[in-house]
Amino acid sequence: MTIAVRFTPELGAWLNSGLSKGESESALVHTMMTQGMNGGVARAIVTAFVRARRSGTPAPHDSIVLEEGTLDYVDEAPRLAPGRRLVAGDRIVPVLLRLESPVLAVLGGVLAPGECAEVMRLARPRLAPSTVVDPTTGKDVVAPYRRSLGAFFRPNENAFIGSLERRIAALMNMPVENGEGFQILCYPEGGESEPHYDFLERSNDANRASIARSGQRVSTLITYLNDVASGGETFFPKLGVSVSPEPGNAVYFEYANGLDQVDRRSLHAGARVERGEKWVLTKWMRERPFVSAPAT
Repeated sequence: MTIAVRFTPELGAWLNSGLSKGESESALVHTMMTQGMNGGVARAIVTAFVRARRSGTPAPHDSIVLEEGTLDYVDEAPRLAPGRRLVAGDRIVPVLLRLESPVLAVLGGVLAPGECAEVMRLARPRLAPSTVVDPTTGKDVVAPYRRSLGAFFRPNENAFIGSLERRIAALMNMPVENGEGFQILCYPEGGESEPHYDFLERSNDANRASIARSGQRVSTLITYLNDVASGGETFFPKLGVSVSPEPGNAVYFEYANGLDQVDRRSLHAGARVERGEKWVLTKWMRERPFVSAPAT
């Protein structure tokens, strides 16, 4: 897979001029970084111009193409709004913890106790063994490493679900139509999920078609619905962060940027539920309005 790094023709003209004057690559990169450009991106662009000069080929005009993995993940401005308190439509949500790189936050009081209970009541009759997307085939399959029951709600399925979707979209700072339908998971005692990513791997036709329709997943909000007697933390092994489930609270994280990169630091898992059960509501946001797969 490749990624396209775009820049203005004016930057290209400035680079050509600087190289013609004998300015060093490091000086050019430093200047670009002082103007706010990511260091890895700046180095990649300058390197492309230098290689073109040495080979006698035309310099790039307004973009370069890189193989995935040749450029470290580029942090961009967070989608999540700044501040200690976030406006989420009909309520103000406090930020209990925030990481900037990668973007991760623990949020308080996203759902009220009565709302948590209503989500569980509506979901309970729909529960079925949870599935995961097989990275090879793109099909939903029951996996032994995810011991949970799951249910889905269609976007804006009813007035109650629609009100929660509008609040959560405002909280995630994304258009409501970019959200996939809510996924509800119930982990019984002993239930857990192994480390995984929420973004879509381009390893099968189904995922590639989904990305073509709606864009990549860019962010996740996991909201806890009940009090877990013991265990059930959401943990991020590459960050050393573990979030304990508290009813109504949520953990939010981002993992995709405008360069079509995905952030593998977002690896996360659900710890084993030692006592009781754990219920969560998950919302995934896409780059563009979500379009479900055609019926077969």
